[in-house]
Amino acid sequence: MTTVSTAALGDGLSVVLAAEPDPWRWQAHPEVWFLVGAVVLLGWWATRVIGPRVVAVGEPVTTPFQRRAFVAATVLLLVSADWPVHDIAEAHLYAVHMVQHMAITFIVPPLFLLAMPAWLARLLVLEGGWGSRLLRRLAHPVVAGVLFNALTAITHWSGIVQWSFDSGAFHYSVHLLLFGSALLMWVPVVAPLPELRISVPGQMIYLFLMSVIPTIPAAWLTFAEGTVYKHYDDGFEAFGVTVTSDQQAAGLIMKLLGGFYLWGIIVAKFIGYSRIHQRDNQQMRPAEGRHRRLRSDEELVE
Repeated sequence: MTTVSTAALGDGLSVVLAAEPDPWRWQAHPEVWFLVGAVVLLGWWATRVIGPRVVAVGEPVTTPFQRRAFVAATVLLLVSADWPVHDIAEAHLYAVHMVQHMAITFIVPPLFLLAMPAWLARLLVLEGGWGSRLLRRLAHPVVAGVLFNALTAITHWSGIVQWSFDSGAFHYSVHLLLFGSALLMWVPVVAPLPELRISVPGQMIYLFLMSVIPTIPAAWLTFAEGTVYKHYDDGFEAFGVTVTSDQQAAGLIMKLLGGFYLWGIIVAKFIGYSRIHQRDNQQMRPAEGRHRRLRSDEELVE
């Protein structure tokens, strides 16, 4: 009869526990800290050094809303790209990965555009230069929309997902490409320069199309048979979520959460546009009582 000592059992249990992945294990991301620090430094330099030199005396360099938008965008960029969101998204749950991508494409880019003063945008985009011409072409609604959605679809290909996990440099480059294409995608809606924005009805149609196009990859991800991304099928179920459930949740987040977010913006723009249109009509049309007084005065004159 074979006996196993308590010490041996304890050692074996320790090995098993040590081998089990820990979703909350802290990891440093100096590249993220460098990026966020550079954004903060550039923002400070632009508003404290450049702004007072180019903005007319008596005019504010930035508005309170722009400052709040900049802080919100910077904090959200740090939270979505750093531990623990980044580590859980890349190693354990694709649903968290989808939330991360939504933050860096649907929320952070428009906040940075809203935070940018018009004077700074005109300095960055020299009117008449090659940079201005290139930006206008890339930020055209058709070009920007196709570019953003094409990159989004490509980055959800299983080979790209696996390559992103294997290569940190490639993963970082993919995120930068997504962020840059998202900035271009949002230019027709929230550009700091009015001439780069399309009309409000055009913005609503544009955002609606941006919410419809991702339906295809989202449906494919939700209803796919078997595991789409083998990287997440490592035998460990983070927080008790199976690979299939995680995959389906990612597809639903991509479609429902992203769609409702864009539709909410559409509704807000529709309400604002309707109020402005109604106010303009009232200003152009005289009040009923005033109209009657004008007619009475005309009759007296006659």
